[in-house]
Amino acid sequence: MTIYQHIRHPRIAARDADRPVRVADFLPRGTAINRFNTRVALVITQAVGSMWCAYAFALFDLISLPAAIRGGASAIVSWVAQTFLQLVLLSVIMVGQNVQAAAADKRAEATFHDASATLHEVAHVQGHLAAQDVLLTRIAQRLGLDPVPVIDAPPGEEISGQDPQD
Repeated sequence: MTIYQHIRHPRIAARDADRPVRVADFLPRGTAINRFNTRVALVITQAVGSMWCAYAFALFDLISLPAAIRGGASAIVSWVAQTFLQLVLLSVIMVGQNVQAAAADKRAEATFHDASATLHEVAHVQGHLAAQDVLLTRIAQRLGLDPVPVIDAPPGEEISGQDPQD
């Protein structure tokens, strides 16, 4: 008889088959049209979300700067707000978001690996405790004691054959 019977959480078995989530996991795998549209959207997003695109937009916007200067202060403000900031900042913000997303992906992957390592260590601790249970059971038998089995169960769940008052 063992002193303790561990019941593994169902998520542990499912987690063994898991790997860190990647962007590719969310790409459509359906029709050719969906895959094509997604690929075009990704290419455009990568192109517009680059600093080279921001530089190109800035140069493009400078074409209309002389006309804005001739138009006076309100034209300059309008040029900055409606032309320069919208086009250039769009690309710059996308670059920043790409950097932040890459960092978040790296953190998520590190957390995944940390959790996997923790689960591995806990499994070894459970093995160590099981070995101790064997020794404690032998000692209890030599002393004439009957060890009470403990079954691991989530709170609120009853185990058949065990008194909930224990």
